[in-house]
Amino acid sequence: MSFARYQPDFLQNLRRLQLPLAAAEVAELKAGDLVSLNGPLYTGRDQTHRRLCALLEAGEPLPVDLAGQLLYYVGPTPAPPGRVIGAAGPTTSYRMDAYTPQLLALGLRASMGKGPRSPEVRQAMLKAGAVYFAAIGGAGALLSRCIKKSELVAFADAGPEAMFRFEVEDFPAVVINDLAGRDFYELTKK
Repeated sequence: MSFARYQPDFLQNLRRLQLPLAAAEVAELKAGDLVSLNGPLYTGRDQTHRRLCALLEAGEPLPVDLAGQLLYYVGPTPAPPGRVIGAAGPTTSYRMDAYTPQLLALGLRASMGKGPRSPEVRQAMLKAGAVYFAAIGGAGALLSRCIKKSELVAFADAGPEAMFRFEVEDFPAVVINDLAGRDFYELTKK
């Protein structure tokens, strides 16, 4: 069942993006664009970020190559019978801000969560050529319908904060920070 069935009309014609994102495609995105994400993405919350950065500091390899990837800030609930995953709504992004510049330096192309990013992260995104998406907060059960496959990748002992690889289809999001330095939250205040 597609999320589109539950979307208002204005969300039915989102710009369709294929993951992993191509640099040229990211360069065309503008703050405020409504998009539909399709393909593989990785997940991570506080514990995953802390552990990834600890591996980097120790000179150890990461469990996945983050170059060109999208990292979704989510801690999914367990899958109910017959489902791929439980609720999978975004978590507050600023909690990952202390770790994000290190991951962007590895070539991370996009991150996704909810809420604004710090000025330091926004500068690091510009330097890295990365964008930030917001997913729809409070709609975790509906967003989970866009997740067609879920695979545990690393840090199983972290429970919902483990790193997963999701295969998504028609996953709706909004571009918050683009490569021109625009911030959709600030634009809407004007």
